[in-house]
Amino acid sequence: MSALTVSKEDEARVKGMGFLNNRGTDLFSARVLTVNGKVTAAQHRCMAEAAEKFGNGNLLYTTRLSVEIQGIPYDKIEEFQQFIAKEGLVTGGTGAKVRPVVSCKGTTCQYGLLDSYAISEEIYKRFYEGYRNVALPHKFKIAVGGCPNNCVKPNLNDVGIIGQKIPQVDTDVCKGCKKCAIEAACPNKAAKVVDGKIQIDKDTCRHCGRCVGKCLFHTIEDGTYGYKIYIGGRWGKKVSKGRSLSKIFTSKDEALDVIEKAILFFRDNGIKGERFAETIERIGFENVEKQLLG
Repeated sequence: MSALTVSKEDEARVKGMGFLNNRGTDLFSARVLTVNGKVTAAQHRCMAEAAEKFGNGNLLYTTRLSVEIQGIPYDKIEEFQQFIAKEGLVTGGTGAKVRPVVSCKGTTCQYGLLDSYAISEEIYKRFYEGYRNVALPHKFKIAVGGCPNNCVKPNLNDVGIIGQKIPQVDTDVCKGCKKCAIEAACPNKAAKVVDGKIQIDKDTCRHCGRCVGKCLFHTIEDGTYGYKIYIGGRWGKKVSKGRSLSKIFTSKDEALDVIEKAILFFRDNGIKGERFAETIERIGFENVEKQLLG
């Protein structure tokens, strides 16, 4: 094996650009950003061509839904960036700052309760791109889940959104059926007929929306769409399960403003090297929640 020629300073510089050293070599993996995992067919062809032209021909997908192209020589990094730029692709997603957003496929999934693609794209533009130059104590990850199935684990991110559909119950039309369609539809057993009327246990209900429209007598004909926000989650060597804020937001703008407050709170109150979960633990969840909802 030939001697390594890339200095630690140069390695650190290109890491900040989204190029990670392939151990024991002068080759690098380019971290190509996607918006919540979505790329066009033309962008995918461009990445495939770039992998063959500059790398070892492989495309790998990260847990954050970015694409890594391996085996790029250090002296080809700038040319590689120019090549993928023709399809609007960029590298990045590293450092102590807001990271690219992860989203589930709730827009097309039968269980999806919100347009997870649209809101994650808005979060990406507002907080990943808009806060690109904002230094934080540590990395800050955001995930958007379309429903309480929790497929992308929003509650294991620094901030996570889970789509909600809060059932609107009209007990006046409830017939108290022995075989209640609402009871049968509820996966969490939160709905029960008591004294001839349907009741929803608010502590058990996960607002999944499965009960909406199931009753022939229109007891739950619709629901209120909302956003449940978790803060302080993380995975890795240390795992912290995020806690949900006490309020379910029915306004998208209000939900996004809370995310912004969380980022700025972490910037102003976090200690260098600690994750948001540790900041919350040190200051106290109730104190942090008060600041975010104030």
